[in-house]
Amino acid sequence: MIPPPGMRSMDGMKSWKLAVAAGLSAVLFALGTGLHPIWFLTWLAPLPVLLAAARVRFRLALAAAFAAFAAGQAPLWLYFLNVVEIPLPLMAALMLGLALVFALLAAASGALVRRGRPLSAVVLPSAGWAATEYLLSVLGPYGAWWSLGYTQADVLPVLQAVSLTGVWGVTFLLLAVPSAAAVLLSGTVGRLRVALVVWVVLVAVLGYGAWQLRAPEPGARVALLVTDHPNDAIPLDTAQGRTLVARYAEQVEALAARGVRTVVLPEKTFLADDRTLPMLASALTRITARHRVDVVAGLVLRRGDVLTNVALGYPAGGGRPSEYTKHFLIPGLESELTPGSGLTVLPGGSGLIICKDLDYPGLVRSYREAGATVLYAPAWDFSTDGWLHGRMALVRGVESGVTVARAARAGRLVISDPAGRVVAETESSSADFATAIAPLPAAVAPTLYARVGDWFAWLCLGLTAVSLIAGFRVRRTPQPEPEPRIPVDVKS
Repeated sequence: MIPPPGMRSMDGMKSWKLAVAAGLSAVLFALGTGLHPIWFLTWLAPLPVLLAAARVRFRLALAAAFAAFAAGQAPLWLYFLNVVEIPLPLMAALMLGLALVFALLAAASGALVRRGRPLSAVVLPSAGWAATEYLLSVLGPYGAWWSLGYTQADVLPVLQAVSLTGVWGVTFLLLAVPSAAAVLLSGTVGRLRVALVVWVVLVAVLGYGAWQLRAPEPGARVALLVTDHPNDAIPLDTAQGRTLVARYAEQVEALAARGVRTVVLPEKTFLADDRTLPMLASALTRITARHRVDVVAGLVLRRGDVLTNVALGYPAGGGRPSEYTKHFLIPGLESELTPGSGLTVLPGGSGLIICKDLDYPGLVRSYREAGATVLYAPAWDFSTDGWLHGRMALVRGVESGVTVARAARAGRLVISDPAGRVVAETESSSADFATAIAPLPAAVAPTLYARVGDWFAWLCLGLTAVSLIAGFRVRRTPQPEPEPRIPVDVKS
């Protein structure tokens, strides 16, 4: 095959240059993804191996891309194995499997560039990776944890795309832009048109994002209240439990006196059963009745032999609390707990949800369909993942158009509005009792994503198939027309 004009031959890249490209992508992936990503490096991370893939044979591109992605994700191994306690076989299957998928997409994109298929070369890695994230979110045990889109959670004009497409749309862009840059630099025919289309889409996304970022009207004040001392679930019928109840009650009362209308405590603050739960109820309902304040508390509740992770919403004015049971439990770490089902929507359009539940876009969409415009989320993180897990919750809010107030122990207290603006944030370790206080933004209409769901993820699945078929189908060489035969006059 003759390479397109301006492109080196497949043997024209020396091995050391290929190694440099893989190493550079690995460094960019390590810095641009993970628990504390540098957002603009995420856009650059795939570019070196995509450029190399267009200049070397498929197997070399495959090896380079696999090494780049696997090495770039290596810093996460200690977190997953030691903190989240994912079993090593499952961890290896997830991480190495993702590296293999990325390598196949990158190597195939390079092959499509060499075949003169620039559009397929851009669409395949972009749609393929977004589709992979989606399938992992619905088939795996960790929800939408793995998306590259979270790296852009603080880049608000880009983030608004999730209100249309879900987080998969941002992932698509994160691969489409470097793929288009690789095609543009390849010299293949049609590269300018394809690159122009991608840049027009990016500009349209940024324009939509700027339009979405209109200042909301403020509403009633909410406070998140957390102490990391102690950082455990404390039985209510112990001296430590009674002391902790009194300390929280004192802080809640002080916040209510400052005009706060809702206070959210963290996940698993107490360990209770039907016998000890009235101790907590007595302390909190006294405050809710006196100050007309709602209080949401997270605790582990034992009923018989069943343990559940619940959020109890004590209403202003006193009365029976609303109860929500966590749906999605951490494999291994919460194996002794029983998952719940169903939604808990409070009067006024507030919903109760717990920590990991916010990793699942479908659950948040269900809350939006049920009329919730605010989610109160007791949570408990692992310190080092506080930024990332808090931003996942923020992205869920933008997807469905809800305000999220997430109170995390060993993490961050974050209140975010439906556009993803952080209106209050602090570290749980910033004080003996850390607080984040802000007025709740006014409700907004449900987003397209809240109404339609994962349409873009399914589109990416289709685009992946189409780009493979269109890009690698065999082109038939046109046969020349046979020359007309001239009859011969044998008599002459």
